[in-house]
Amino acid sequence: MNNKHLPTDFLHNTLVIDGHFDLLMDVQIQRERGRTKVIETDYYPRFVEGGVNVIVAAIFVDSGFLPEMGLRKALSQISALYEEVRESPDKLMICLNTEDMNIAKKNKKIGFLLSMEGAEPIGTDLSLLRVFYELGVRNLGLVWSRRNAVGDGSFFQPIKEGKKGGISSFGVKVIEEAERLGITIDVSHLNDEGFWDVIEIATKPVIASHSNARSLCRSMRNLTDEQIRAIRATDGVIGINAASLLVGDDDESSTLEHLMNHIDHLVKVAGIEHVGLGLDLCEDFLKYVSPDNLASLPRKPFDVVSGHQSIPQLVEGLIKRGYSEYELTALIGRNFQRIFMR
Repeated sequence: MNNKHLPTDFLHNTLVIDGHFDLLMDVQIQRERGRTKVIETDYYPRFVEGGVNVIVAAIFVDSGFLPEMGLRKALSQISALYEEVRESPDKLMICLNTEDMNIAKKNKKIGFLLSMEGAEPIGTDLSLLRVFYELGVRNLGLVWSRRNAVGDGSFFQPIKEGKKGGISSFGVKVIEEAERLGITIDVSHLNDEGFWDVIEIATKPVIASHSNARSLCRSMRNLTDEQIRAIRATDGVIGINAASLLVGDDDESSTLEHLMNHIDHLVKVAGIEHVGLGLDLCEDFLKYVSPDNLASLPRKPFDVVSGHQSIPQLVEGLIKRGYSEYELTALIGRNFQRIFMR
């Protein structure tokens, strides 16, 4: 890239997509407490500073609400986003596809594409998937790191557990119906058994919206090289994750430089057309963690990227590593945009 292109200039002219952000849980809770324009106040300035155009906003239901409140919490989070867009129509919009993403950038708005992180909200009622599609959900993470009716999740680190399972018979129906509707299948948080079931069942591109390389960090949440190649074979995309516990096996190996090592590795194994950003920035949400649990977290800071406003630093680092303008454009937006063309 020509030296005259500073990261901020480059980002201004390029579509930037974060393929995974647990935004909606926070927005819904804050609105429940009486606040309005939460995104405009708390997040919009950072998105603009970081050059972000589109956020894939995840619906995530905390385990304490399951199973009884799963559907209600999911619908409340979607409702909260629609209210935020209604309150800030000059700054925010809902995206359903690639065309909407282009409109968001052209009109200098932040676009939000809805994703579900864990299929718990549909329970065992396949017909609810159509309801969520009509509300705007275009990406489906089949599980979080726990078991549900679709399949088994992957724990972050080894724990004592019983026999693992893959995708259930209901899960097969969910994958088939999601692909029929036009919802992308996301394998982040699946265990290895479920991952290979998805690769066998799916007929369309599969993504791992927020996972890194297991060869560089041993967490089971990350992908083996064989899994990375399998996602490439579906024409899918892997979103790089900035959570420190998925970047390195200890604090010394969990830095921005090490995150870029994961990018280098994924690009080497999968190719530049199959890697994106799925930063999974979580430090804003640590306020909901109890003091005792917070003290037990293995990494401080939790994210190796200090908010979306730090994306220019990541881009600058990749420029120094020799990434071309074409490669950066693919990595920070074009690849995920391709996934949501339907």
